[in-house]
Amino acid sequence: MTNSQKWVCVAAIAGAFGVKGEVKLKPFTDIPLDCAKYGPLYDDKGLLVLTPQKGRMVKKAVAVTAPEIKTREEAEALKSTKLYIQRSALPEPEEDEFYFEDLVGLEVKTTAGQRMGKVIAVHEFGAGDMLEIKPKEGASFYHPFTKIAVPKVDIKAGRIVIEIVDAD
Repeated sequence: MTNSQKWVCVAAIAGAFGVKGEVKLKPFTDIPLDCAKYGPLYDDKGLLVLTPQKGRMVKKAVAVTAPEIKTREEAEALKSTKLYIQRSALPEPEEDEFYFEDLVGLEVKTTAGQRMGKVIAVHEFGAGDMLEIKPKEGASFYHPFTKIAVPKVDIKAGRIVIEIVDAD
């Protein structure tokens, strides 16, 4: 993938579904079926993997057909492949909504103005979203990504303001 294009991982191939080359996807989108609606899906090298044509829910996965995959064996060979789209293919988020990808690289300051580092990842651990922040020195740390813990996100200015609460 080129650095001039921003790529977003929307799914991963979980394996084959059925015997006619349907591919089962593990979606990473809020609405699971959306992972198959943004057009062609590429691998981490920017090579076309599949162009979803029909998608349907199969439990928590999405089963899709694509002209690139004709057999169950072809689908199985792609298992665990992460699938990406260009960021420009996504709709613009609503106010106070963010794509996790857009948060990575933003500078982090506290409400008191102290520089804390940069966001290097956003994780979903099940109990809520967490920002992984890397200071200039030392190990990275996690901070909750809630409205109270992160009162300001300014994508255009390239910064996030976090609230630090003492454990006393």
